[in-house]
Amino acid sequence: MINGAHVILYSSDADADRAFIRDVLGFPGVDAGGGWLIFKLPPAEVAVHPTDGPPVHEFYLMCDDLDAQLAELSALGVEISREPSEQGWGKLAAIRLPSGADLPLYEPRHPIAHSL
Repeated sequence: MINGAHVILYSSDADADRAFIRDVLGFPGVDAGGGWLIFKLPPAEVAVHPTDGPPVHEFYLMCDDLDAQLAELSALGVEISREPSEQGWGKLAAIRLPSGADLPLYEPRHPIAHSL
């Protein structure tokens, strides 16, 4: 029986990004040994999109009110690396992780599956 999903973010500064996820985003986690943190995520959903090129995978954090979430993160000193933009399916933005990678956030304008 499948009981969850495990997401991996590759990072050029894993320790800093782990601290950010724990301390700034406030995700609880467990130490899998040797400081290797694994975080509990909010409810999730998966979508499969067609592509003409090589398959890639993307990871987004979803929120009910993107503008309020960005204001809260900005007040904590988090860099907004992509300003909010309307995409039809939702409002999209991104924040900068300590490693320099972007982490997209979006406010969906479509039915969501994780509340089923």
